[in-house]
Amino acid sequence: MPHLKNITMNYEQLFQQIKQKKSFLCTGLDSDIQKLPKHLLNAESPIFEFNKQIVDATAKYSVAYKPNLAFYESEGTTGLKALEDTVDYIRSKYPEIFIIADAKRGDIGNTSKLYARAFFEKMNFDAVTVAPYMGEDSVTPFLPYDGKWVILLALTSNKGSEDFQMFSNGNKRLFEEVLSKSQQWAGKDKMMYVVGATKADMLAYIRKIVPDHFLLVPGVGAQGGSLEEVAKYGMNDHCGLLVNSSRGIIFADSTENFAKVAGQKAEELQKQMEGLLKEKGIA
Repeated sequence: MPHLKNITMNYEQLFQQIKQKKSFLCTGLDSDIQKLPKHLLNAESPIFEFNKQIVDATAKYSVAYKPNLAFYESEGTTGLKALEDTVDYIRSKYPEIFIIADAKRGDIGNTSKLYARAFFEKMNFDAVTVAPYMGEDSVTPFLPYDGKWVILLALTSNKGSEDFQMFSNGNKRLFEEVLSKSQQWAGKDKMMYVVGATKADMLAYIRKIVPDHFLLVPGVGAQGGSLEEVAKYGMNDHCGLLVNSSRGIIFADSTENFAKVAGQKAEELQKQMEGLLKEKGIA
């Protein structure tokens, strides 16, 4: 499948898509080949065939897709080919949808420049998740691309997040320093932040630091995060949320009906989101 013309999406376009679809759902394409329906394993590219059917079933309810790179890199060149084909397929059939490379990159400047080239020039993603631990010069190489986004890890949902992200120097916790400092590098039109849904009680506080930025919120569904809590504390006047669900949608069924069931699960979340947007006066 040939690569398509690079497509970009700005802050207002993303908000308009949220209003049109009455949804802020990001469907995570964590396409683990060991969990794929057995009848797909004989396909020429099982992961791509799985993704294609999932995308077709969920596109009307999703404003974003988020492939997790580990599930593709673990399969070597065939996995990376499936990833590229997936991005190209979404671009060709659903060009309005925002595509996130969940890669969690973060390295010295020269290496980050190559990561940025890979995800933005070669693979045509809209955004990439970036770890901020190495500081400004590991993040800024991703920023010169017009219409492309950095999604900085701020406060994640895993247990180990307590080890460093909550560390305080007596004045600020580390995740607060990340939120504050990074605003010197880019504004709301180029930078988002990852905040885990299981940290929903922290969202109101985070909104005091970054009131206008979009937040990518994983952890709803299989990880136990509450969509209502996330919306209550995290939603702003432009919605400002991309809430991700992966396993709860894509692996809800393992039979030949897997895509249909995935569509039903995505629709259930979209209906909940529509209600929450209406409460905010957005939908």
